[in-house]
Amino acid sequence: MSEKSVIRAGFMPLTDCAPLVMACVLGLDDKYGIKLELSREHSWSGMRDRLINGSLDAAHVLYGLVYGVELGIGSRAVPMAVLMNLSRNGQAITLSRALAEQGVLDGPSLAAHIRKSRRRFTFAHTFPTGNHAMFLYYWLAASGIDPLRDIQAATVPPGQMAASLAAGHIDGFCAGEPWSARAVLDGAGFTVATSQDVWPDHPGKALGATAAFADAHPHACRALVAALLEAARWIDASPIHRDAAAEVLASPAYVNAGRDLIAARLHGHYEDGLGRRWRDPDPLHFHAGGEANFPWLSDGMWFMTQHRRWGLLREDPDYLAVAARVNRAGLYREAAALADVAAPAGLLRSSVLMDGRLWNGSAPLAYISP
Repeated sequence: MSEKSVIRAGFMPLTDCAPLVMACVLGLDDKYGIKLELSREHSWSGMRDRLINGSLDAAHVLYGLVYGVELGIGSRAVPMAVLMNLSRNGQAITLSRALAEQGVLDGPSLAAHIRKSRRRFTFAHTFPTGNHAMFLYYWLAASGIDPLRDIQAATVPPGQMAASLAAGHIDGFCAGEPWSARAVLDGAGFTVATSQDVWPDHPGKALGATAAFADAHPHACRALVAALLEAARWIDASPIHRDAAAEVLASPAYVNAGRDLIAARLHGHYEDGLGRRWRDPDPLHFHAGGEANFPWLSDGMWFMTQHRRWGLLREDPDYLAVAARVNRAGLYREAAALADVAAPAGLLRSSVLMDGRLWNGSAPLAYISP
């Protein structure tokens, strides 16, 4: 029996909050003896603070944010837990229409434009240690742009990105959907790269909690993970289910955006705003047979390598030990068994990012070195 029957869970108005929302709508929380009370948050910093102070028990949260709190970057250090991964892929980097009109169509042309310009360009992410900041910096660096010297970075809540771009306050941004699609629809910007272009099958949002909550409520956490696994599996099961999820997410209570705006990229149908349309081979997934949900230690380690690379960490942590402490792989496997979801035997996975570099968690110090 769960130690806690009601679980207060925060989410941001983004397409990838779908597992939390659909677990409630489908009654999957009830199935596992818990009741989810969802709280729509307005900023990642607010989400972080509410997790730390106990106002929220768990949250749909940026993977990199969890590790930033664990390591005391930008806030006091608080032991944290990643209970599962909620999604993979499905974010995007968007540049302004004005840049396109000046001949910027990709990373190298942006680098050339920045070098010859007399002004400093501003690019926004959603949180300093978060996924979008790290993917944006990685893409810029791979394009020959130093994100610490060549541009100015700004933090903007995801729902304000498209409007900020349209107003000319920023020159580009990296954020979750549907806000890149919103900028394209409004004519304010174009999608220059998807996050899966940067890292195919990258981890998306995590189900995060403080370590204190996870340690005190293991049965509740297992029930929550099992419910969300079932919801994720249901969403990925068919296009009809994705359409149904888009209909629910469009509500003002959740994402508060047009159903069609959400549905297109949820199905992997992209248009960049400059006339190109495509079906993405690596779209947003919530389950993928459980592969999208496992809390791989190597995923957590990658975010720490990027925090170190960009000066957010002054010293190298014990990458593997920290990831093993934060990512609750054992608890996840127990929950996966409850939901009849296969879990991989290992704890590390291999990926090749856009610059051709292999990441498998085996040599983090060498990976950071140029």
